Amino acid sequence: MPKLGTFIRSAAVTALAGLVAAVAVTAAGAAPAKRSATVLQGAGSSLVAPALAIWQPLYSQARGVVVNYASVGSGAGIAAITSRTVDFGASDAPLTPDQATACNNCVQIPWALTATVPVYNIPGVADTALKLDGPTLANIFLGTIKTWNAAAIKKLNPGLNLPNTNITVVHRSDGSGDTYVFSDYLSKVSKTWANQVGSATSINWPTGIGGKGNSGVAAVVKETTGSIGYISDAYVLQNHIAKARLKNAAGHYTLPSLTSIESAAQLVTKVPADNKISLTDPPSSKKYKYAWPLSTFTYIIIPMQTDKAKLLKNFVSWALTHGQAPIRKYVFAPMPLVVVRAANKSLGKIHT
Repeated sequence: MPKLGTFIRSAAVTALAGLVAAVAVTAAGAAPAKRSATVLQGAGSSLVAPALAIWQPLYSQARGVVVNYASVGSGAGIAAITSRTVDFGASDAPLTPDQATACNNCVQIPWALTATVPVYNIPGVADTALKLDGPTLANIFLGTIKTWNAAAIKKLNPGLNLPNTNITVVHRSDGSGDTYVFSDYLSKVSKTWANQVGSATSINWPTGIGGKGNSGVAAVVKETTGSIGYISDAYVLQNHIAKARLKNAAGHYTLPSLTSIESAAQLVTKVPADNKISLTDPPSSKKYKYAWPLSTFTYIIIPMQTDKAKLLKNFVSWALTHGQAPIRKYVFAPMPLVVVRAANKSLGKIHT
């Protein structure tokens, strides 16, 4: 089983020669390359890459099927499966209506549950010492709060020695499911954000600098004094970056954990036919007292008709069952039974 520090190489390099080249060739207008009948090729979300890095060797040992995966971002993953240069795409953002139409009878299936996390690099401020709420986080990313000792931040952090350091916002430069989750949350907690920026995998950022993939954002935050960004929790663990406590709608400052993510997932009582689920900003009721407000499902995207139907269905079924426990150490929470049932129902739509 690969160590956390190696999952980026495991997730991307194994597919680099064939998969990324195929995506690039197709983008130039060439026909998709023929792929082996015993290999599954995937591309997309960097958030789910740590899970794939664990699943790849385990599934190969269990079923004798090789799964190659390129962590190229949700937007690129959606483009790759739409052009059929891969067998599956992966995204933390559900397909938009236009994307669903372009993908031509694709099904999106939730197969893992985790969290996006605000991370920071502030001199003298330790890990988890910083407290933020939704409106303040939105104003930071809007660029209206410019220094770490601004009144709005100090109000949330009495007694914390916040420096007079300029804030550098770090965001994704590529199409990203993490960006969708983050901007979806900010749109719910800030009318200004909703009206001026909105929510999507790619948005027009009011301020800041970009990093490609979760690993890119993590690197920029680590290297930039006074910075703040957002990455999935597995990359927080890998990079040893400080993460903020975030005030949820119930008024509690929470941290991402299996428990707080599961708490947010209680929002799901019924799954829509297209499996589109949002877990951001759970309500203030006691049921969600400790919920992490940036929790998210991540999806595998598969054509309903594919010559790899049996291989894909077997792989996803395995991921939804045997594959869940091994990824918990990277803060992937157990999938709710109602979502697993919906996922299995969607698998039934896939055929040769």
